[in-house]
Amino acid sequence: MRVHKEGRISLLIIAVFIVSVNYILIKYIRNEYFIYPAIVLSATLYLFAFYFFRVVNRPVINDSNAIIAPCDGKVVVIENIQENTHLNEEVTQISIFMSPLNVHMNWFPVSGKILHAQREKGSHTVAWAPKASTHNERSIVLIETENKNKILVKQIAGAVARRVVCYAKTGKYADQNGNLGFIKFGSRVDLFLPKSANIKVELNQKVIGTQTVIARFN
Repeated sequence: MRVHKEGRISLLIIAVFIVSVNYILIKYIRNEYFIYPAIVLSATLYLFAFYFFRVVNRPVINDSNAIIAPCDGKVVVIENIQENTHLNEEVTQISIFMSPLNVHMNWFPVSGKILHAQREKGSHTVAWAPKASTHNERSIVLIETENKNKILVKQIAGAVARRVVCYAKTGKYADQNGNLGFIKFGSRVDLFLPKSANIKVELNQKVIGTQTVIARFN
């Protein structure tokens, strides 16, 4: 299993912290009934962090007419809304919540030109709250496909996930299933799709990034 580059510094910090704490316990506490459980707990914590930052290699779906899941997780929102900030039209919002156990790599759901990419500061409320899409720290990426369909992608930080990493750059080209970014320690990704798109997922359905077809363009 490989570690994502966004996790290398975090794993180093965790390792230094664990070694320091256990060194103090061994040197000064000298109580085996306390030290051994602490060592086991420390090892479990580090293994979890290592697992969290894992990189997965999967056979991807490439389909210019499809919108592919940008992350692993569970569909928690499917609703029609008026998006007035970037698309200025009624769209279908689909939100995918990622638990700490999910792979936290994010991928581009379609291929196309990146018309706009920015990061917006915000709060850190729980990621499944409706207001998280507009109030939390987030990255915003607007993509136009070759068929002139526009979709908006938001990576949203949560109460625990306090850092969103986005590799999209305005004016560059996004490759479907290419590396969009990474969200640390659980959060969600929102998709804003044309109303004409044929939705292929249901509420509470688990999806797999690069594998699950979220919707199809008409």
